[in-house]
Amino acid sequence: MIGALKGESHRCEFDGVETVPTATGRYCYVPTIHKVKLGEIVDLLRQFAEMPKTLMIPEIPNYSFAKKLYSTFLSYLPKEKAIFDLKMNIDDRGSFTELVHTINCGQVSINISKPGIIKGQHWHHTKWEQFIVVSGHGLIQQRKEGTDEVIEYEVSGDHIQSVIMLPGYTHNIINLSDTQDLVTVMYCNEVFDPNRPDTFFDPVDK
Repeated sequence: MIGALKGESHRCEFDGVETVPTATGRYCYVPTIHKVKLGEIVDLLRQFAEMPKTLMIPEIPNYSFAKKLYSTFLSYLPKEKAIFDLKMNIDDRGSFTELVHTINCGQVSINISKPGIIKGQHWHHTKWEQFIVVSGHGLIQQRKEGTDEVIEYEVSGDHIQSVIMLPGYTHNIINLSDTQDLVTVMYCNEVFDPNRPDTFFDPVDK
């Protein structure tokens, strides 16, 4: 439509009911058409509206109707709904906050550890994670279950790196600072399921 308003419309002729694109065609046509049932639109809009509660981003493949509908939905979002609270799980060690869930690609969270604190000390069967320290100075340790060898990665927000927590390796993250919080972005390939947590306690350094 914007192209048509600028005099740059897509032109065509018709072979029966079939569109035949041609630069000098007598008719305007829309090059991309999506055929979607009303029920699917309703389901998508419901998912979009519930996102602040579920944190779940719907499947929105590139160039899909869902992606375009989501952008349209957001463009009409009242300004007071463009901000929403996240649940911060806070204890004396710091906090852990889930940011985004996805249907097939897991979740992203933010972890804040107070000075001197160790978090983790567990391993997973099939779940894997990536830790990205964005502020502070920390040490990530991993030990393959059944062995004594400990792998260590010293990390800092001054040089941002991604460290993969390997399945079958018990792991932790230690805040090495005496004064500064350690802030870590954590990606996990699965959304946490309390019925199947796939998380087993075992200290890295026995």
